[in-house]
Amino acid sequence: MASNIQKDRIKTSYAERAKITKNPVAKSLLELMEQKKTNLCLADDENEPEKFLERAEWLGPEIAVLKTHIDIIDNFTPEFIGQLTALSKKHNFLIFEDRKFADIGNTVKMQYRRGLYKIAEWAHLTNAHIVPGPGIIEGLKSAAANIKEPRGLILLAQMSSKGNLATAEYTKTAVQMALNYEDFVVGFIGNGGDINELKKLTAIAPSQFIILTPGVKIGGGDDALKQQYTTPSEVIAAGSDIIIVGRGIYESSDPQKIGQLYRQAGWEAYLKRIKNPKS
Repeated sequence: MASNIQKDRIKTSYAERAKITKNPVAKSLLELMEQKKTNLCLADDENEPEKFLERAEWLGPEIAVLKTHIDIIDNFTPEFIGQLTALSKKHNFLIFEDRKFADIGNTVKMQYRRGLYKIAEWAHLTNAHIVPGPGIIEGLKSAAANIKEPRGLILLAQMSSKGNLATAEYTKTAVQMALNYEDFVVGFIGNGGDINELKKLTAIAPSQFIILTPGVKIGGGDDALKQQYTTPSEVIAAGSDIIIVGRGIYESSDPQKIGQLYRQAGWEAYLKRIKNPKS
């Protein structure tokens, strides 16, 4: 069963998978990637709002998703969200607030919908740990219920930092939870630092779920804080769908040019995968 799931994920195009998902956000994202010919997510950790928006303007044409950490933005104002949302529409990318919710249902419901940031109002995607159990999904889902546009949740099935605890049974549990809430759960975060671990997720994640993978860098390697990296081609070949890249792009001398290189690398790996699926 698992091998068949992985084979379907590897050989099936984004457009074909968009037809089988029950999740409107997953459908939109899969169609967007196919139309725009990109499976790149930019992870932008810039804290100055002007620089953040400038970077989104430059790299918006290259990406399918922009990953934010809204709570690190200095001098945050609601106007910043309006400008970011306008860029999302202009360049046709989704916004993914990397909030990593990890509390009981009632608490995350308020954190998602209320407070200073009101994440549910503007972020197409957010994510959560599964440690609290299914109540965290139910809380977030209920908070998104009255939003005009559909919202989607990504579960942290794995992490790419050395020594993390999201392995084995934890990953399997995340997939089972997603199946129970597939109208709201878009997919999973997979481990880009260890291809063998990533394959364990892609082997059991049904094709309607999207796998996004951090720890991706041309050339691979690691850093001083135990973040591990794998190349775009390795990650996509293993069955992931979206490469998440941050410092590899924005710390380069020419972010636009390097962003284009990552987009090309990810997309070429995807085309190779669906034309030459591994049996």
